Amino acid sequence: MKKNKHIFANGLIDLAQPRLGSKIVFKTDEFFALANRIINPLPPVFKESVFNSHGKWMDGWETRRSRKRKKNHDYLIIKLGKSGIVSKINVDTSFFNGNHPMEVSVEACFSKDNIPSKNIKWNKILKNKKTKANSHHLFNIISKTVYSHIKLNIFPDGGVARLRIYGSIDTSKVKFNKKIIDLASVLNGASIIACNNEHFGKAENILAPGVGKNMGDGWETRRSRGKNFDWLILKCATVGKIKKIQIDTHHFKGNYPDACTLQAAYITKNNSPKIIFENSKKWKLLLNKVKLGAHKKHNFQNTLMKNTKINYVKINIFPDGGISRIRLFGDPE
Repeated sequence: MKKNKHIFANGLIDLAQPRLGSKIVFKTDEFFALANRIINPLPPVFKESVFNSHGKWMDGWETRRSRKRKKNHDYLIIKLGKSGIVSKINVDTSFFNGNHPMEVSVEACFSKDNIPSKNIKWNKILKNKKTKANSHHLFNIISKTVYSHIKLNIFPDGGVARLRIYGSIDTSKVKFNKKIIDLASVLNGASIIACNNEHFGKAENILAPGVGKNMGDGWETRRSRGKNFDWLILKCATVGKIKKIQIDTHHFKGNYPDACTLQAAYITKNNSPKIIFENSKKWKLLLNKVKLGAHKKHNFQNTLMKNTKINYVKINIFPDGGISRIRLFGDPE
């Protein structure tokens, strides 16, 4: 059997995703394709014979061809639902071939306004870069500044399928003053560090707020066909003592895991995801092996590590399957 390739996420999430509250607040033009499609969390698709009154339907943001503008260009502004530090950017021009921009650049700022005022200072976090048709353009961003708004510039016009702004939510000014919070919520700053497989559904989905929309809105692995088990590691929103655990298999009726265990640890060092994974094999049990059922919320009291501070949790599912959400309710430190 071919061994699964482990996925190391470095604790980054897409800050531009709508479920964090991120939204498009301004665009210069969206004649051919609506700007809000650029932050759709699903991969772009191509519909061969679909046209509308403006032309070919495209799954992304596409502006009209500029004719009178010589120095101008098109751009849009995203207001991040949660301000954060940007580490990586993916400008995806999938299916845009012949109508992609010649170049792109990205600016960022911090503003309390929905649309930043004209006097606000924008920092160029990505200088002008040439783009290719039907391609992912990955860029590393060196910055420790917290931003609330992102501006994507395209030169001079054209279409971009998706824009991913990978980074970490700023929790430096968050006061965890509640006695009990969900330490596994992406809204509080939790993130995925690593997993062994996410064939049918992204691991990050299990940290999302609310109830899963469908099976695609959860973490689901491929059928293992062996004696292996699947796993993921998450970093808690903050250090805390877990009181209650909830494993939700909502929508997973014929493909829920047969059982699961949870392990946990308190890590003070800034270790790499690979080292964290290797060390996780020796972590203490937070939850003994328990049976899971279909389309159900499973609630467990923490009896094994109830007075122990933790900030990392590993979920092991046997042998494979899907989980919609995980909640780790506890006291923040």
